[in-house]
Amino acid sequence: MICTVPQSCAPDRLMSCESNTLLRPWQVPRQGKVHIRQGGFTLIEMMVVIAIIGILAALIAPKIMSRPDEARAVAARQDIATLMQALNLYRLDNARYPTATQGLAALVKCPTVSPVPNNCKADGYLERLPKDPWGAQYQYANPGQHGEIDVFSYGKDGKPEGNQPLHAIGSWQ
Repeated sequence: MICTVPQSCAPDRLMSCESNTLLRPWQVPRQGKVHIRQGGFTLIEMMVVIAIIGILAALIAPKIMSRPDEARAVAARQDIATLMQALNLYRLDNARYPTATQGLAALVKCPTVSPVPNNCKADGYLERLPKDPWGAQYQYANPGQHGEIDVFSYGKDGKPEGNQPLHAIGSWQ
């Protein structure tokens, strides 16, 4: 038995006589029972979404997988540029670059190895020396093979000699 809705209610709703509650269209009683439609997704809908995600992943994943090495090379170039700027500031203050023995550590702490600089900044030129994106120390050569000084990373393979495309990344590039 279905009662009519009072005039103050929406015209598309019915009222249950037993409980005096408003029923939505999908809750209309059928043969004495109230069927309430549950919200959510069906198994088929979920499987279709998972299939689409799988197809997209299969198409995009190969393109993304080559990017980490390129990103590491870009990060190494940025680190090397920062080290070169600090070395240039060191040279402005001391009229020369650190020796090969003093190395890049001279940018963090004033060297005590001869020749000791006259005008070294007390707090250094860098807070700390960065490691290259592959976890190794950056290399420093004075005199350099490609310029007055060279700052470089051995790259992905970590070897001085190699034929990897990302082998040596240096200040001369």
